[in-house]
Amino acid sequence: MTEKSSLVIVYHRQPYEEVVENGRVQYRENKSPNGIVPTLKSFFGRVDAGKGAWVAWKQVSPKAQEKFERVIRIEDSYGGYAVSRLPLTAEQVKSFYHVTSKEALWPILHSFPWLFRYENADWSTFREVNWLFAEAAASQAEEGALVWIHDYNLWLVPKYLRQIRPDLRIAFFHHTPFPAADVFNILPWREEIVDSLLDCDLVGFHIPRYARNFAEVARSLRDVEVEASERVEAGMSPVGQALSEPEVPTRLRHQGRSVGLDAFPVGTNPGFIHDLLQAEPSRELQAGIREELGDRRLLVAVGRTDYTKGMKETLEAFERLLKRRPELHGKIKLMVTSVSAASGMRIYRETQRDIEALVGRINGRFSTLSWTPILLFTNAIPFDRLIAYYRMADVCITTPLRDGLNLVAKEFVAAKQGASGSLVLSEFAGCAVELPQAVLTNPFSMRAMDAALDQALDMPAEEQRARMAAMEETVKHYDVSRWAEHTFERFDEIGRTRGQAPLAAAE
Repeated sequence: MTEKSSLVIVYHRQPYEEVVENGRVQYRENKSPNGIVPTLKSFFGRVDAGKGAWVAWKQVSPKAQEKFERVIRIEDSYGGYAVSRLPLTAEQVKSFYHVTSKEALWPILHSFPWLFRYENADWSTFREVNWLFAEAAASQAEEGALVWIHDYNLWLVPKYLRQIRPDLRIAFFHHTPFPAADVFNILPWREEIVDSLLDCDLVGFHIPRYARNFAEVARSLRDVEVEASERVEAGMSPVGQALSEPEVPTRLRHQGRSVGLDAFPVGTNPGFIHDLLQAEPSRELQAGIREELGDRRLLVAVGRTDYTKGMKETLEAFERLLKRRPELHGKIKLMVTSVSAASGMRIYRETQRDIEALVGRINGRFSTLSWTPILLFTNAIPFDRLIAYYRMADVCITTPLRDGLNLVAKEFVAAKQGASGSLVLSEFAGCAVELPQAVLTNPFSMRAMDAALDQALDMPAEEQRARMAAMEETVKHYDVSRWAEHTFERFDEIGRTRGQAPLAAAE
């Protein structure tokens, strides 16, 4: 019998890379310790050895489900932990993830209500899959354990888990934005979703605005009182920005229960990025990039294919730049990555086609024999190579129309290590409240985008270095280890209210 766990992480992705070698399945540790999956796995090192568990789904055909091994044991550099895998059919995955999550919930979360698709949504399958996640988490958790659920496609898990195991501590973290009540309440399942989140002990968000939006949604739908609020710390409350919030609710009260709210951004790993850049392979790669560029300036725009990421707006702004400033022809180059995130989705296919058509149009219009203005990658670039491009880039353009956080901006800052460079950042990216020294822009405005690109390209080197140094200090301060420390502090607060011991293992 598998030993029960004191910390159960529930996330839709598996915590390893699965490959087949010589007909046998191998589970390999993620190549890079950067990213959300390795970050979450690092929490297992803070509980007693072997006392962690992870719940994820895996697509399995109906015929293979009988022999499918649902719970496996993983040993890697993060220690030993159990992985409970839910065998979902292709039909369940399509309905739960590609249709209901991505076509109904995703547009609302990102404040694109005109893209909301209700007719195709299959809420019964969404409930069914969330119930399976809750059952799996309950079976892995020891008495009084903490179950940490991640992201909107598992919104109903807290409700079901509370029914199955009322003894558990339940925390939830949103990686996406959370919209205002007038947008969120478009969802026909709004009350069921909010009731589930109010069954949590702690609901977390990246930034104060999203926590406040959730509190207002809850108050609009249920008899909810804001029990406690606090001033937002200086590093996350710049005055006058689109996502600024001077005060954040920290505790709600509903039906005699206290529900904690948290707003703290996930960070990147500046130390790991520094070590990567100092290693000899990266130094050689950086030198090769510089030699290939010659005296040209490099602009980078990195993201996955999604209409919320603003890549079309970036490309259109770059096209206007080349039209407006012919003196830049042959002297700048834009490297773009647009990596498909979810296969089989019509709207993402259309977005990818639009991006490729824009790149073709711009290159066709402005290219010469010796210069092509845009280099487009449609496959993921390995992280160590991407960091080298960031290091050598003059400008990073990160202009999502809406984003929960955006780690690209933080990774670019960490890679520059105080050197000159400019970050053009959407004021609707969550991390904008942490990085006010960036060249902030409104991606919905062509004039604002044009002005931001001009400012970034024309900024004196001394000003670039000063802004970058200030942003680097913030990125180091709100790094991934500080997020982990803060999160465990909040977990232990839940335990203290129940008279339970701290979750973290004794040193």
